[in-house]
Amino acid sequence: MSADDATDRIVHNDEQTPYVESTIIMTTVRVVVPFILTLGLFVMFHGADSAGGGFQGGAIAGTVVLLLAFAFGIGPVRDWLNPAVVLGLVVVGVGTFLAVALGSMLLGGEFLQYSAYPVYHASKYGIELVELGIGAVVAGIITGLFFLIAAGFETGEPMEDEP
Repeated sequence: MSADDATDRIVHNDEQTPYVESTIIMTTVRVVVPFILTLGLFVMFHGADSAGGGFQGGAIAGTVVLLLAFAFGIGPVRDWLNPAVVLGLVVVGVGTFLAVALGSMLLGGEFLQYSAYPVYHASKYGIELVELGIGAVVAGIITGLFFLIAAGFETGEPMEDEP
């Protein structure tokens, strides 16, 4: 392979570091991502009955975006995933939690008192909704922090060792 062939395979991302496409990694990620997302959702739903929960499931689901970014490049995944969607995920998660928590107070119960809801197995459904809300918040924050850190920081102030 000549030097020109190697240069053609390098895609520069955000003018910071070179990104080398790997067919093996890209194919593996395409195959594995649905299973990881399913595992994240399973852990979120399983948290109401045993070990697991919204935080753990949200962390697993959030890593799906990180895996895609490592396989296909941070820039293309950032362009594909609208920041409003990530923010919307966090807002929907917080809204779900607050709706369940404050809804019980509107029905005459206490904060997160599931028995205030006139639904059969209200505590089971309430816990599941709260776990999904927490999972959405965690997945959105992990994704958002990843893209924020990947973009780098520039404060405009000189560092201590700079003149």
